[in-house]
Amino acid sequence: MAATKSSFSRNISSTPLVQNPSLKQGSNGTVFVSSGIPDLDKILGGGFPLGSIVMVMEDAEAPHHMLLLRNFMSQGLVHNQPLFYASPSREPRAFLGTLPSPISSKDNKGLDSDSEQEKGLRIAWQYKKYFGEHQQNFENHKGNKQEYCNDFDLRKPLERQLLSKQRIDCVSTQDSPNLTHFRDRCSTFLAQLRRNDDGVACVGRIAIQSFCAPQCGYSDMEWEVLSFIRSLKSMIQSSNAVAIITFPPSVLSPSFSKRWQHLADTLLSVKAIPDEDKELAKLLTGYQDMIGLLHVHKVARINTQVPVILEATTYSIKLQKRKSLVLERLNQAPVDGSSGSSYAKSASCSGSSKGGSLDF
Repeated sequence: MAATKSSFSRNISSTPLVQNPSLKQGSNGTVFVSSGIPDLDKILGGGFPLGSIVMVMEDAEAPHHMLLLRNFMSQGLVHNQPLFYASPSREPRAFLGTLPSPISSKDNKGLDSDSEQEKGLRIAWQYKKYFGEHQQNFENHKGNKQEYCNDFDLRKPLERQLLSKQRIDCVSTQDSPNLTHFRDRCSTFLAQLRRNDDGVACVGRIAIQSFCAPQCGYSDMEWEVLSFIRSLKSMIQSSNAVAIITFPPSVLSPSFSKRWQHLADTLLSVKAIPDEDKELAKLLTGYQDMIGLLHVHKVARINTQVPVILEATTYSIKLQKRKSLVLERLNQAPVDGSSGSSYAKSASCSGSSKGGSLDF
């Protein structure tokens, strides 16, 4: 008897999709596109699943969500993927000038050599031989990953030729009179992804910035916005695309904010770090290099009901050499001698201090 496919399994019989170097094959028939951040792809198990909606909860104190959005959009343009960008700005196309440029292989080698030099200073000399044995395998793995996900230089703008030769649709949410018109624009973009000039299905990306922000005309249309998200999610699931939506939860009522989060396949949030938080600086290592925090609330899993167990849910956002975005797990700072005395005083285990015997 021939094996049958589950009713909710995504049809990936189109081999050009799986063989595309900008896509990655996952388990259970899942196909991933890169987020544009190598560390985030690793955390999420490969990237953003094709046909999913990613939501990012913004922080009112700092626009860290723009870092995720820029890398996501640039990665798609580097992979020659059509892009649909919506913004509450009057001139959304101007935002394309802030997209970062991929770091060349020469610059990457410079970053790697600097990182290795710093690592050598941190690691004791007796462990260097052990790391040297595995260095070649690590470099080979990293070289292969660059074909799927790039490192981006946030200080260098994307080349104009990448912006001019791609199909980029920019929409201002202020110009859309209602959500029906906005949904039609998204539907038209997704319909054009079915076939390209060669007759092969292509992959597209949708980026919606600060959806339902006060400057938009939808801030007081919560039920209509939820209906739009459901409709967009249905269209995304049946197309070769990934959508990322950033929104300010502070402008939504708590009940509607929960509904928004429930509709997300992958849910992330960003948070700014105070410039001078002495208590947090004592608690975490590398606090001076952090520019924010990323929290993973939900990870999309397509064609499976197995729960996802992450090694960590909160990561620090840092800039490597002030230009490349990296995510790192939070590490607790060691306790110094002055504060460690309290632990010695409380470690009596209820025994008698005079006789020295312990009563367990």
